[in-house]
Amino acid sequence: MIAYTKSEQKGEMDALLTQLANRLMSAGVRPAGIVQINTDRHYDHRCDMDVRVLPDGPLLRISQSLGKEARGCRLDLNALETAVAEVERTLLGKVDILIVNKFGKMEAEGRGFRGVIAEAVMLGIPVICGVNSLNAEAFEEFASGEATEIQGDMDALLRWCEGEEILRLNPC
Repeated sequence: MIAYTKSEQKGEMDALLTQLANRLMSAGVRPAGIVQINTDRHYDHRCDMDVRVLPDGPLLRISQSLGKEARGCRLDLNALETAVAEVERTLLGKVDILIVNKFGKMEAEGRGFRGVIAEAVMLGIPVICGVNSLNAEAFEEFASGEATEIQGDMDALLRWCEGEEILRLNPC
């Protein structure tokens, strides 16, 4: 009931999970969670990171602009906690799937969306997360070996959704 996908290409997983959310919503599926939208900045080598709370907003900027030479984490923890609270609120309604763009550093440390993911599983809501190699071990520990890895392509994600009875695929 919990699945994850990986990608080593910058931004690829974010784009894939955004496309998945859009496809599911266009098929009448009611998702909760967040997807990330990265916007390149012409004046910097970094991008702005925004998340869209599913299904219909708000859009929240979760990155901080720390300056061109800054190093380290740019995550705006207040914005992340706002996103978590928004998603928790949506779990109170009718939800078919929880999509979390990334089980990241905050989740690996026991914060961020970790509690929301656990709550969704307890409520019987299927969950799909993006996971990067830096946090894969923490995710596997969190999921206690119960998570299914899905290949990082749309067809594989849609097949998993069909298998979880989230989506009915029409053979063409």
